[in-house]
Amino acid sequence: MAIYFLDSSAIAKRYITETGSAWITGLIKSSQIHRVHVVRICGVEVLAGIARRIRMGSLTEHAGRIAAFQFRADFQKMQGIIEISPALVAQAMDLTEKHGLRGYDAVQLASALAVNEGMLDLGSSAILVSADLELNTAANAEGLRIEDPNSHP
Repeated sequence: MAIYFLDSSAIAKRYITETGSAWITGLIKSSQIHRVHVVRICGVEVLAGIARRIRMGSLTEHAGRIAAFQFRADFQKMQGIIEISPALVAQAMDLTEKHGLRGYDAVQLASALAVNEGMLDLGSSAILVSADLELNTAANAEGLRIEDPNSHP
């Protein structure tokens, strides 16, 4: 069993068809075999991404409404949601300063590190799944294993 932490760029591929979407869909569907974690704020980030794609015209309003509806329904049932805590925010602040990350990316990384720390205690490790190059670079520097869904056409 593998332990995955999916950031918002990875989760969004489940609802917006692009490179890596099929791989992410398969990963999420196999969550009975693998453990999949996300942080609570990915709800905001995914819906913001859908809205941005509608505004930019790369997603029709109808397709965007369907994607948002499906995401909201799935998000309510998701297991492995990491909650935002004062300690997580403090670590994210440190990571922002250390790696020059955007705010939510630092929260994503702090959350992935928390999941990984819990797995290390059990003799395993987590894999960060992200299509964000800056986040992946910082995660690599922090010693996390990384999987970029864009490498799965």
